[in-house]
Amino acid sequence: MKLSSLAISALSLLTETATAFVAHKSTPAYPSGTSTRLFISSWGAKGPPSKRKVQEPDPAVKIQSYLKMPEPVASRDSLDGKIIVSGWVNAKERTDQTIFDLLNHEESAFDFSTIIAFVDDAKFAKKRLISRSARYTGLLDKFEFVQSESAGALPTVAQLEGAKSWVADAQGDISQVMEILKRSQEVSSLENVNILLANAQDIFVADAKKAVAALEGMDKAYTLVVVGAITEDPAGSLPYQIKEFGTEEGLLLANATFSRDESLRMLTDCLALESGAKKTFVFSEVHDVNQTETKLIKGLREGGYSRPQELNHMITKGPDEYAKACADFKTRTPTQSPFDEWVLEQEKLENETAAERSKRVQAEAEEEKKKEVEEIATEWAKREYFRQSMAGDMPYTEEEYRKSVWERALFEGDLKYRMMRGQETDERKELADFKSQQEKKKDVMLERAKASLQELLDEDDRENGIDNDADDDK
Repeated sequence: MKLSSLAISALSLLTETATAFVAHKSTPAYPSGTSTRLFISSWGAKGPPSKRKVQEPDPAVKIQSYLKMPEPVASRDSLDGKIIVSGWVNAKERTDQTIFDLLNHEESAFDFSTIIAFVDDAKFAKKRLISRSARYTGLLDKFEFVQSESAGALPTVAQLEGAKSWVADAQGDISQVMEILKRSQEVSSLENVNILLANAQDIFVADAKKAVAALEGMDKAYTLVVVGAITEDPAGSLPYQIKEFGTEEGLLLANATFSRDESLRMLTDCLALESGAKKTFVFSEVHDVNQTETKLIKGLREGGYSRPQELNHMITKGPDEYAKACADFKTRTPTQSPFDEWVLEQEKLENETAAERSKRVQAEAEEEKKKEVEEIATEWAKREYFRQSMAGDMPYTEEEYRKSVWERALFEGDLKYRMMRGQETDERKELADFKSQQEKKKDVMLERAKASLQELLDEDDRENGIDNDADDDK
């Protein structure tokens, strides 16, 4: 059976929605890459490294050097329960099934139990939407149809009650946006309100600001998606730019157009994304191949970003972050190649005086000796801990025990280090001297502790008015 062009377009639109969300449905993160860059310690005695410099790619030339691996994005809460969809399935020339398919897509963040189609004519809408694809995808099991009181009317407060989300087409009328907001505030169950305002080329900034102020006064999550004249172009056929509604930059040109399927995707993806909550977006198509948005969106798609991940990136970072990265690269100090680092190291060694060289070699030897003595000391402490643990109860952990005998362990480590190198040692005498020194240390520490305690007692007596000097005189 041959599929109609409309069905093919809808299928293509849906297959672009990859599993890209976290919250309701988790997705494993992409593995991070590993570095293979060599450092000076890796060169050994093989001589200098290659003179070839490791050039950092310019993000303005190679955008993939700027973009990170795509990761799951956060979805909104409350994307379940009942959702009511109004403003569609009233035209005879199309089915408007795409909006419902997007809200029911199995790999999206949505988990709606009931999808209510609020329509002018329920009988007509059922003929349009009850199809094989609706049956196969499970959409038919979620469908409910509610008929409006009159053609073009919005759902009443009673009809909205019980729904957690409302997706509405304002039919290109900003006054209807205001009515949707007013009615939403009266419905206690509503948590998300997403509105599509198409054919918005002639809206004045003053009217836009009023709508924005009304949105900001809501106690619910909202998104307003504003686009130009609707076309039947395929979704994703052109890149887009995002501006803020209610600003001079957010005004659409008189000839602005936007794909119908793309507008529905933006509307539903903004409902799914946490980054799309409490925002007002003006989406417009970009025809300039050299515009930053064109390069960025092309790079995102070539980099494996799904459409929700792409939109999230455009909302949270967008062209401003990319332009900043390009500007920072131009002012960045060029990184040195491994060969440059090696040359500097060699020059430093050659410019040393004999005294400096001797001092450096001695310091390196002392550091190496210290490291090896500590390794031997650690092994000695481990053995002693094991021996005493086997002999009876050990009240300490291995780490606590090692700290308590560390001075003795260092003595044993130094002794063995010198014995391994054939240096003169007298184990018995040195051990006796070490123990004698330790006893003297203990005596000194005990005297200091007694003096400190006596000082504290005297201070306490003075605070209590006791004169010890007077008692001594008597």
